[in-house]
Parts: sequence; C-alpha cells; structure tokens
Amino acid sequence: MKHTDIKILFESGEKYAGTTVTVCGWVRTWRDSKSIAFIELNDGTSLKNLQLIIEKDKLPEKEIKPALVVGCALKVDGKFIPSERNGYELCVSGITVIGGCPQDYPLQKKHHTLEFLRTIPHLRPRTKYFEAVFAVRNALSFAIHKYFNKNGYKYVHTPIITGSDCEGAGEMFRVTTQPWNAVYKDEKGYFADDFFGAKAGLTVSGQLEGEAAAMGLGKIYTFGPTFRAEHSNTTRHVAEFWQIEPEVSFCDLNDIIEIAEDFIKFIIKDVIENCPEEITYFGERIEKGLKEKLDGVLASDFGRITYTEAVEVLKKSGKEFKYPVEWGCDLQTEHERYLTEEYFKKPVFVTDYPADIKAFYMKLNADGKTVAATDLLVPGIGEIIGCSEREADLKKLENAMLKRKMPLEGYAEYLDSRKYGSVPHSGFGLGFERMLMYITGVQNIRDTLLYPRTVGSL
Repeated sequence: MKHTDIKILFESGEKYAGTTVTVCGWVRTWRDSKSIAFIELNDGTSLKNLQLIIEKDKLPEKEIKPALVVGCALKVDGKFIPSERNGYELCVSGITVIGGCPQDYPLQKKHHTLEFLRTIPHLRPRTKYFEAVFAVRNALSFAIHKYFNKNGYKYVHTPIITGSDCEGAGEMFRVTTQPWNAVYKDEKGYFADDFFGAKAGLTVSGQLEGEAAAMGLGKIYTFGPTFRAEHSNTTRHVAEFWQIEPEVSFCDLNDIIEIAEDFIKFIIKDVIENCPEEITYFGERIEKGLKEKLDGVLASDFGRITYTEAVEVLKKSGKEFKYPVEWGCDLQTEHERYLTEEYFKKPVFVTDYPADIKAFYMKLNADGKTVAATDLLVPGIGEIIGCSEREADLKKLENAMLKRKMPLEGYAEYLDSRKYGSVPHSGFGLGFERMLMYITGVQNIRDTLLYPRTVGSL
C-alpha cells in the first residue's frame, strides 16, 4: 500500500507541511478526551513517533474506537501540519485498522524491563529501546563494509560449515545428518557414513580460510556469523554472533595495529554521523556521557603496552583482583578494565603475549617466549579485538602445531599457504555485537541480537 515513511516526513517537513499524506504504523500510546483523541504512531523508520490528532466531530465513532488500541496497526490519511511541541503532527481525515490487537498484547505499558523483553524477542523490536539498537546495528554494519570497500579490501564469504576448529578450543557445534540413535563401533565409521564423510561443525572463525584468500587477493575481510558451543552465561557471551575478520598480506603486527585503530575510529565516527538521534537516546537512557566517550576515542591516540609491562602495572596497582596476576596467566576482564578505565583511561593495545596462552598460528617473537599478538582493550568491556601477525615460516608453524599435539594432516591446505610463496601477513577478529555494545552502552550482549542464542535457550 502506498504511504510515506514517518522518518521522511520529519526529515523533509517543509516539503510536506500543509499537504495530505498517508502513513502506516503501530499504535504506541493513545489518550482520549470528549472532543479529541491523540495517537502516537510509529512505523519503525524513526525513533520519533508521529502524533495523530483525531477530531471526533469529523470522523464516525466506529472508525475511531477500534484505532485506540496499543499495538494495533493503522493506515491513516491526514494533513501534515507544523507543531510547536512536536515539530509536526497529522490532523487525521481517515483512519483504517489494518491489524487489530487484543488486550493481552504484552507491551501495553510504556516501559518494560529488559529481562521481561528477553522473554518475548519476537515482539521487542516494537519498543523504542530495540528500535534504537537495531537502527545502530544496521548503521554499524554498513560502516564496516564502507571502510573495507573504501580501502581496497575484497569481501569474501568463508564456509559456515567446516571441518576446522581454527584455534582448537573444542567448542564447535556438530553438523550431522546421522540419526540420533546411530550406533557404530568407532568414531571413524560414524563419520564415514555422515553427509560429508568426515566430522563437520559450524565455524568458530573464518580466519584460516581468509588467510588462504589473502594469499592471492592481497587484502580481504569476512563478516558473517560464527558459533561457539561455550557453556557461558555472562553478559558478553552468546552461542551465535557475528564477526569481522580482515586478513592482510605483506603486513606485520605494527601495520595491523594501525589498521585496527583506523578502522575502529572510522566506524564509530560513521555511526555518530548517521545515528545522532539514537546516540542521544542511549546517552540519556543507558550510558550517561556516551557521546563524550565516543568523541574521546576519536580524539585520542590508543595506548600501547606489552603484556609483560601490563602484568607489572597490575601488580603495582594496589588493587585486590579476584584473579591473581602472574606472568603467563591470561588477563581477565577485571585486569583489562583496570588498564583501560583507570590506568590509561582510553583504549589500549596489549602486545606480545606469552606463546602458551595464544593460538598456534601466531608468529613467535625472537625471545622464543612471546608471540606477535595484541588485544585491543576498551573501557567498559575489556577485549574487543584479537589481533596478530601470523607465523609465515612453515617449519615454525609445524613445530607450534606439534607442540599442541595438533594433527598436521588435518591442516594440510593451511600449511600449503606457507609452503608455496609464503609472505608476512596479519589480521584481526572483531566481535560485532561487542562493538555494538560499546557504541550504544548496552550492557548485555543478548540485547544486541534479534534472537539471542544462549545455553539452554533456542
């Protein structure tokens, strides 16, 4: 049905002022009096509702009454007029209910807790909070593609079904067509009869395939869903999330750090420019000073510290951490947040981690103990990017894999990239939802996804 988006009406108010327009949307709220009724209508294109003014002497009661229901969908004709209070309003000349809504509609109240809204994910996009979340999610997605396209990267689509565990954490979801009661003498026979004739799972990362693509295409990035069968119920973990993974040939650790900082600043700036209303909303309702925080990121040079130096800083901090800090331990969120929020007071790259706590593919440094890896830590969240220069030397890569008891034959294609014309190359992984949390101030990753997938919840 032909109609005009509410966002367009507000953005081009002077053009439409005084004209008759048709709008469609859902009733957010309404109020009634003896001679006039008001409806707040929203169509999902703008955070701002359009106020409808219904003069009761101009429309029959049988048209008005069915429209005064929260949640029902309307098609409305009327004159678009300036308003001192609302900017613009619609003086209704005709109203049609195109989707009725019964009284058991769960969103009758104006405000609901996020915990309650998580129980009705199919309805929560109709709230202002989630309308704002998904508007920023959309803008952030486009900003990411814009950055890489502008800088000459090719967008590649790595497999979602794979036989590679990438980092060997053993947290893959299995993909199978075998019946639930299949019985075999051994694992080999079970998988031989499966669809692929081999063990398969949902990808935890597109990195290994991305590296292969970069070896011929130079600069690539992936942006797609990834899956971790990790039994974690924190506010930062879900089983299905989206990840951005660029891979750059002829690039060392310092180069990729510069790229990561430039990338983060670009996408933040782009979202601020394209979602000013949403950023203001989140700054007022979710995180006070959000805009100032984001502006501070744009204006600052990110800090840089080695892992060894960071351990010393943490030890001398005088803070009582839940997890003790010793060289060789994996930094916990509390350590990361201290470094970013209290010590540096800005995003910081921690570099040169111990080889034993990092993945097999990271380049071994000259000291033989640390690798050319870095994590970008940001205030309020902790780690947001994992980044490294990849080991380009075939023999060193094989040694790292054998040390971890990894089967070389399972990574034959990956090893070929070091056998045939190997070059220095680097890349990073950015969790899309964690970045969205940082930009919006949203505190729980479950509130950044349309249908969050978590342990025990499908």
